[in-house]
Amino acid sequence: MQYRDYGKTGKKVSLLGFGGMRFAEVDNHDKCVEMMVHAARSGVNYFDTAPGYFETRSETVYGKGLAELRRQGLPYYVATKTFQSEESEIRKEIEASLKRLDVPTIDFYHIWCVMSHEGWKERKNNGVIKTFQKLKEEKLINHICVSTHMVQNNITELFTEPVFEGVLFGYSAYNFKTREMAFDVVQQKNLGAVIMNPLGGGLIPNNPELCRFLLKKDEECNKENAVKAALHFLWDHKPLSVALVGFSNKEEIDLALSAVETYKPRTDEELAAAKAKASKSFEGVCTGCSYCDDCPQKIPIPKFMDAYNRKILGETNQDIYNQLKWHWSLSPEIAGTCTQCGSCESACTQHLNIIERLEYIAKNQPK
Repeated sequence: MQYRDYGKTGKKVSLLGFGGMRFAEVDNHDKCVEMMVHAARSGVNYFDTAPGYFETRSETVYGKGLAELRRQGLPYYVATKTFQSEESEIRKEIEASLKRLDVPTIDFYHIWCVMSHEGWKERKNNGVIKTFQKLKEEKLINHICVSTHMVQNNITELFTEPVFEGVLFGYSAYNFKTREMAFDVVQQKNLGAVIMNPLGGGLIPNNPELCRFLLKKDEECNKENAVKAALHFLWDHKPLSVALVGFSNKEEIDLALSAVETYKPRTDEELAAAKAKASKSFEGVCTGCSYCDDCPQKIPIPKFMDAYNRKILGETNQDIYNQLKWHWSLSPEIAGTCTQCGSCESACTQHLNIIERLEYIAKNQPK
């Protein structure tokens, strides 16, 4: 395993992090604990979860897994999060998290999922920063961190808040343009930087052709090599501390570990060339984060955007409708019930033209 500094905290963290949001069998505690132990024995020491993953069950599994790591003398850091901003609610949530995780202190505690500048101002006005500072003084948390899906100037403005020691944000070969300026602030302030959705929520391994430009000439373009190439691309960003991968099973852990073993850094010039090619391959693809999934018309927007990706990837209208019919059991007519209220586009972390895409699906059904 390779390790990097988590900003100025003095902590060394593994290039590969373990995300607790994708367990295939979250209620099979023995299997989940086995996965965590397997990763830790291979050098992974950054374990991230949240109370919202599997309705707190991920934290419960982590509690058992971390206890086993301690029993075996395996080192780890644990990260979790809170949506809350008022002190009473934060304290209620962190007490529950500490109990589920079975730890006295959380290493990296995140103000979770800041979606907009206005939303951040509201949380600040509710006293979230002062509460986090109190939690640190009381040694309930070690480091104050923030998680966000904002882009461009908003993300850089958020990261300049003096209180933050670490940041968590989405970044991958397909969407780096919207957030790459964040690394400037990360370097200037010497922050720990953890990347989520490094594989595009499964889009990259499910479409290995998208990563062909990152492969060596003699490498086969398959899922395994696409995963390795996508992770290598991220680790070439020197300010990055951890690429956080959500694992469903032990096999996925082994694949990510093999990416670490084969990682050889590019030069800055080689990374710039890769970025130029990536922009053309991934532009406009929806990664299915599901933040748009609160439609007043009850349209399952993430599923429709997943189908529309077929068009982005150069497939036909028939492929769009096959995906809707056979994968999601949906009728394209549902897309036509959109009232264009705009709530989905306001929530979209990629700022996609969702309304236009729904309209396309509704009007371009194959005959």
